[in-house]
Amino acid sequence: MDLEARSLPPSVKATLLVKLREYKTDLNNLKTEVKRITSSNANHAARDDLLESGMADTQMASADQRGRLLMSTERLNQSSDKIRESRRTMLETEELGVSILQDLSQQRQSLLHAHNSLHGVDDNISKSKKILTNMSRRMSRNKWIIGSIIAVLVIAIILILYFKLTH
Repeated sequence: MDLEARSLPPSVKATLLVKLREYKTDLNNLKTEVKRITSSNANHAARDDLLESGMADTQMASADQRGRLLMSTERLNQSSDKIRESRRTMLETEELGVSILQDLSQQRQSLLHAHNSLHGVDDNISKSKKILTNMSRRMSRNKWIIGSIIAVLVIAIILILYFKLTH
């Protein structure tokens, strides 16, 4: 439980560690008292005297100890349940995080593929633009050439007619 409590977030960890220390202290005190009570003393007569004279006190103390032990055990069980629940939540969160990371990785791959495809389309558009620009220039040049040829022919016809009429 100590290891599990230390692996929790700081806000929860501090309170659980304090409670755990209290439980350990209570448990060690109870163990010491039980050993002291149950250990056989060399002096049985003194023990019998103590038992007879303080029987009521001992029963009362024993009941008090039993109550504290039950309360400590209950708190320990509650803490264990909380730690189990926190661990289960942590595992669920981790699974969700892994799932989200996988989705993000797939989306990244899709975006990279779309990016590469767009670069290919952009290259094709640039090539098409260059071809159309060259075609436009050739058309303009051909228009000038045809216009020049027509002008030369018209001038030639005019000159021929002029020479025929003047001679």
